[in-house]
This record gives sequence, C-alpha cells and structure tokens, in this order.
Amino acid sequence: MHALLEWLSSIATGLIETFGHWGVFLAMIIESACIPLPSEVIMLFGGFHAEEGLLTFWGVVWAGVFGNLVGSVLTYWVGATKGREWLERYGKYVLIKKKHIDQADRWFKRYGEWAAFFGRNLPVIRTFISLPAGIARMNFGKFLLFTFLGCLPWNYVLTYLGFKLGSNWGSVEPYIKPFSYGILGLLVLAVLWFLLRNMRGRTATK
Repeated sequence: MHALLEWLSSIATGLIETFGHWGVFLAMIIESACIPLPSEVIMLFGGFHAEEGLLTFWGVVWAGVFGNLVGSVLTYWVGATKGREWLERYGKYVLIKKKHIDQADRWFKRYGEWAAFFGRNLPVIRTFISLPAGIARMNFGKFLLFTFLGCLPWNYVLTYLGFKLGSNWGSVEPYIKPFSYGILGLLVLAVLWFLLRNMRGRTATK
C-alpha cells in the first residue's frame, strides 16, 4: 500500500512539475474520476510551488477546484448513464438488489446536496462520491453547485498549508494519512456489514 501511494504521489508531483497550473488541473480531474491520486499531495505541492514563485497561489486553488469539478461531472455521467444499468444487471452478484438502488435514490433526493458538499471534504470519500450521486441521478444543477462549493475549502486549505510550509510541505501528509486510512477502514466495514446482512436475509428467506 505504501509503495502504491508513493508511486501515485510521484505521478501527481510529476504532472505539476511538467505542466504547472495545468498539471494541478489534470491531476485533480484524475483524482475526482475515481482514480485515487492523492489530492493532499497535489494541492500541498502546488502550494509549495506557489511559495517558490513558480505558480500563483490562486492559480493553484482554482486549477484544483475546476479540475475537481470536471472530474466529478465525468464520474457523475458515468454513474447516471451506465452505473444504474450495470448495478441492475450485475448487482445481484454482490448482493445489491433493486430495492437498494431505490433506497439510494431516495437518500440522494433527500440529502444529496449535503452529501456532495461534505463528501468533497473527506479523504477517500471525496474521490468516489460523484459515482453514487450519478447512479441515484441526483439533480444535476444541485450536484454541480454543491460540488463546486465543497471543493473550495479542501483545495484552499491544502494550498495555503503548502504555501506556508514551503519546502516542508510533505510534513503535513503523514498527519492526513491516518485519517484517510480510518475512513477507508470504516467504508470497508460498512460494505462487509451490508454484505453480511443481505446474506443472512437470503438464508432466512430460504
């Protein structure tokens, strides 16, 4: 896992060193399209380059925000156009039934804007939140607005930290990683609980 994260981090920093603001933009598109390039590294490193004068502070922030937005829209449309079809056709093999998809629809209709907003500020979740939003076909206008608003705090804070820390920008990442791993662990437990509950339901029905 550590080696994989190091490799992904080197891709992120390489894009920024090669393409500057466009590198930040491209890296954040990738990060928001369910490919877990670490946004912590992208924005902290971008902030460090801004402190060096190689990039501008607000250029890094807005490149990150709009990269997030583009990647999130792409992922949303994948979920909206193919995600539901795939789940309805193949979901039964991972114990996902039509009623679960309908429940997700209702949940996103009721809380979707807040899920889009807060999900953009949580490690791990921020990378994948657009996919279930698309599958549930959350109102696209609301999705766009709350995704944009949700991207601002995360990108601004990380850029600011990278700018202030300068060459020590990497010292922040070790403090974020345990939080990311904790959220990932909770997600894994939630999936296991969901699968166990449905397996028991099937056994009881039989």
